[in-house]
Amino acid sequence: MRPDLRTALQTRTRVGDGAMGTYLYQLGVPIGVSFEEYNLINPELIADVHRRYIAAGAEVIETNTFSAQRMKLARFGLEKKTEQINAEGVKIARSVAGDKAYVVASVGSVKAGQRKDVRPSQVRRDFEEQLGALIAAGADGVMLETFTELEEMSLALSIIRKMSDLPVICQFAVGDAARTHDGVPLADAFKRLKAEGADVIGFNCRSGPVGVLRALEALPGELGLPLSAFPNAGLPEYVDGKVVYPASPDYFGTIARRFADAGVRLFGGCCGTTPEHVAAIAAALQDYEPSAPEETAPGDQAPARIEIAAPAAPPPAQEPTLVDLVRQRHTVIVELDPPRDLDVSRFMAGAEALKAAGADALTMADNSLAVTRMSNMALGALVKQRVGIRPLVHIACRDRNLIGTQSHMMGFDALGIDHVLAVTGDPAKFGDLPGASSVYDLTSFEIIRMIKQLNEGIAFSGKPLKQKAKFVIGAAFNPNVKHLDKAVQRLEKKVEAGADFIMTQPVYDAELIEKIAEATKHIRIPIFLGIFPLASGRNAEYLHNEVPGIQLSDEVRRRMHGLEGPEGRAEGVAIAKELLDTAMKHFNGIYLMTPFLFYEMTAELTRYVVAKRTKQV
Repeated sequence: MRPDLRTALQTRTRVGDGAMGTYLYQLGVPIGVSFEEYNLINPELIADVHRRYIAAGAEVIETNTFSAQRMKLARFGLEKKTEQINAEGVKIARSVAGDKAYVVASVGSVKAGQRKDVRPSQVRRDFEEQLGALIAAGADGVMLETFTELEEMSLALSIIRKMSDLPVICQFAVGDAARTHDGVPLADAFKRLKAEGADVIGFNCRSGPVGVLRALEALPGELGLPLSAFPNAGLPEYVDGKVVYPASPDYFGTIARRFADAGVRLFGGCCGTTPEHVAAIAAALQDYEPSAPEETAPGDQAPARIEIAAPAAPPPAQEPTLVDLVRQRHTVIVELDPPRDLDVSRFMAGAEALKAAGADALTMADNSLAVTRMSNMALGALVKQRVGIRPLVHIACRDRNLIGTQSHMMGFDALGIDHVLAVTGDPAKFGDLPGASSVYDLTSFEIIRMIKQLNEGIAFSGKPLKQKAKFVIGAAFNPNVKHLDKAVQRLEKKVEAGADFIMTQPVYDAELIEKIAEATKHIRIPIFLGIFPLASGRNAEYLHNEVPGIQLSDEVRRRMHGLEGPEGRAEGVAIAKELLDTAMKHFNGIYLMTPFLFYEMTAELTRYVVAKRTKQV
């Protein structure tokens, strides 16, 4: 006779299943419908998903009930079927699982995506209705997942404990700081949940394996409960109208034992994962024996801050644009991430150092990966006024409608910020504020055309403006794709839309740099080739497996393997210099990206480019 789920999760690492919603999407179910309604209208499809995960090696499967709560179902006119949808979710999973797998009832946050003024009584009512139906239907346990607030998690747990002694798995969504969204340190939150009756604690969603692993490793060792982990298949990318995930099944198989070594006793997948990911996990954990804990490499702390020099004079009026410069000589754009908090001192120190190194422009993303950062408009104005370096700001289609986008561009014009990079932007639901909406009034092609329209003195509405803007517009290009020719065709459309220059995703293969040069030789606008120095071996694997649009060569991964701290950063700079040697033969434009605000790395690479171009002259 098999042990109950509580005992099973204490004895060894069990294999969980993968995503339900994103996998249904891959199977043809459209976005914008209630996935939970499929428990009623197509139960065989849901059963087939469960069947595939069990065949892949899943020992624990989750019911298709994550958002099956009255308020959320009401959006689809299904609120009267709440109890039926939840009961059927358990019934379908139980019919497939038999004695082969445990069935846990999936329960998400009631408050996520709701109005801020939703009444506590409504939240309690929805939990009581859903949990009552799930427990009565015969689930082996309950998984509270993707929560961000301790108080809501605690409420759901207390309701379960009044109804049943079933095992409860409590998983917070991975965030940027070691706190819940209501400000409680996660270590304290988990201690409280343990005291209130949680059996397993962990993290899921919002991040790929590396982010979840870091969150787990930050927990104190004395919590005394089994851990769970259900990461996404990397960070999602919006490509041709579809959301895609980069992390492969092989990568999940490679990293699975690191989770087991960290104390994880239930390891599965969240958004973007598939039965193939689960099969890789199951194969990796077969006959698993825990290894000794890994030591932190010495010297891996952040570098010391440098003092900000006295502000330089603003750049002179009518200075040449980046397009003018890059047609004459090698020109360097360096990306520096805006801070996630209110302290700009290290960012400004980096801007000073990069200007001193010879960078021609400082580029700042627009809440990249849908993670909230300080406004690049504000930072652009600061570096222009205080440091005297040209700002190149990204403008994403995700966060602003047509009104907000034109207003934003008018603000840039008023501040004298005239270089922009137009990008689509990563979907909001995968960032640190998943309740936020992704707007996407414009595509990257359309936003380029609209900004060009401002240059003609015409508003987005078609009405004339009293003066013309002077924007120099960049477009993004990802050459790390299977079919480079198709990527170039997409790039040609951006050129047709009015782009003045191109900035590529980072490239880590000298042969690919030469292929890009050959494939784009007919394009008459400048291309800035992206180089992103690697900070460590783990950073290399994370970028390769979890970040959309980045692919490392096998040779680069081999060279970075196992390197951490200063040693890893030194090798990352060495690899970048070798790539620059090739890139500078074919491209005058160089686009350097700074990892983790280690601006010393990109300052060294900037000096390298300046020295090489001086010798060439």
